Amino acid sequence: MQAVGVDLGGHKVAAGLVEGNSIRIRKKLEERTSPTREPAPVIAQIARMARDLGAGENVPVGICIPGGIDAARERAMMITNFPGWNGLPLRRMFEDAVGGFAVIENDANAYALGEGFAGAAKGMTDYVVLTLGTGIGGGVVAGGRLLTGAHGIAGELGHMVLGHDEPCGPGCGGLGHFEALCGADALERKAREMRLGQGQENLPVLKDLWLMRDDPAVASFWDFALDHIARGIATLVHVFDPQIMIVGGGLRKGVGFMELLKTRIFRYLGEPFKQTMNLCSSTLDTDAPIFGAAASALARRSRAPL
Repeated sequence: MQAVGVDLGGHKVAAGLVEGNSIRIRKKLEERTSPTREPAPVIAQIARMARDLGAGENVPVGICIPGGIDAARERAMMITNFPGWNGLPLRRMFEDAVGGFAVIENDANAYALGEGFAGAAKGMTDYVVLTLGTGIGGGVVAGGRLLTGAHGIAGELGHMVLGHDEPCGPGCGGLGHFEALCGADALERKAREMRLGQGQENLPVLKDLWLMRDDPAVASFWDFALDHIARGIATLVHVFDPQIMIVGGGLRKGVGFMELLKTRIFRYLGEPFKQTMNLCSSTLDTDAPIFGAAASALARRSRAPL
């Protein structure tokens, strides 16, 4: 039982041949994303990589996409920074290009499915994954199924409204969203406004600022970030009552970050959630979407629930 999982990013395409029985990646390929990011060259690139890994008539392929897709998992609804993709019947287009069974999934949802298939949530039926990166993403599995909502776009955890009038990123148009406060792009903007530690080309580098967190000026910056991330996670715990709350993305890798975050979260949790919350770091990291996309392909081909 094998499937190919593909993680499409703005700068990189990563693909892996996943062994379903042993739950491991047998072979992995990475390439820079076709520079135009337009549908035809990117689809051709993904199809070539998938076929090189064995995708085709007997090996399905799952592709995770950085944007919203419809409830039927057939079409792209909104993919920012990829011109000409919105509205396309991507699942069929990938099947035609690969020459075999294909599925598409949102990248953050695929990350969550991957952690359930092979990572920290393996064997669990109710869990939440939150990814802290350039933006903020995530996915929710409830009762053993991925939560997709009436229109296919549920689980946009980075778009919880935790702020006020802070503008969210391109393609969103909302205000005060979690991502507009605590995504890496937003935090770097805040650091510039506070005139904090400067890296290359006078840009603040978050990993360097984390090492400087005992400096009073920098401490106030991290007090803001940790407090809002903790509020977001506490809200998710209250709403979904997960068996485990998994944090992924680059921000959580700072030494001591998760420990300090957990302390902050407890400030906001009500009883009995303080007794049941189980917070952990992602165990699959950047491989999680590959595992999740492959698991989605295997499940949908066999018509098993996700």
